[in-house]
Amino acid sequence: MRQLLVFHEREDAEKVAETLGEWFPERGVPRVVRETLAGEDDAEDAQWLVVVAGLDEASLARVDELVERHEGWREEG
Repeated sequence: MRQLLVFHEREDAEKVAETLGEWFPERGVPRVVRETLAGEDDAEDAQWLVVVAGLDEASLARVDELVERHEGWREEG
């Protein structure tokens, strides 16, 4: 299942993507993308996403801790 790691700040998303690349080198470094919400008037409100897939529950628990430290959250997508 694909997971979206969502952040308000680009730097947080980039740091998490780099860390995930170190933790799961077989998957490479996930790409950071910017997503504006439909109907958003202000581009400053855009969110930064890191997309990961194929992680087991134990790995996701570890990812959740990392994401929370960087003031983000995880959504299934």
